[in-house]
Amino acid sequence: MKIGRLVLFITFLLLVVSGCQEAYKGNPTPKDFLGSSDADIFVLDSIVYSKARDLEWLKELSYELGEQVGEITKKTDKAWNFKSGTSNKLPVGTKIYKTDTPAYIVIVDGKEIPYIGMYEG
Repeated sequence: MKIGRLVLFITFLLLVVSGCQEAYKGNPTPKDFLGSSDADIFVLDSIVYSKARDLEWLKELSYELGEQVGEITKKTDKAWNFKSGTSNKLPVGTKIYKTDTPAYIVIVDGKEIPYIGMYEG
């Protein structure tokens, strides 16, 4: 059943992406998020990842923690100062892990926290 939800989500995502090609403006940047006080983001390889707070499908999704793909090396709230490994809330030294789902996982104080890449277009 969980795999079915993932397939449904990916199909929906592909439909949305293919329907929005005319309006493509590029992926969001840290500046697009940092105006909000509840923004919780990091950048990895030029992609902004946002904490997945209210995504019900993600809360119900089972995943396998994969290899470490990054680490938070800098903390700032200035958009112009973001580069790969920068976060506005996560502590320096936080490890970032790939999963077998669209989510990446960070571990803070023993708690696994999901983040989702913010892609547009």
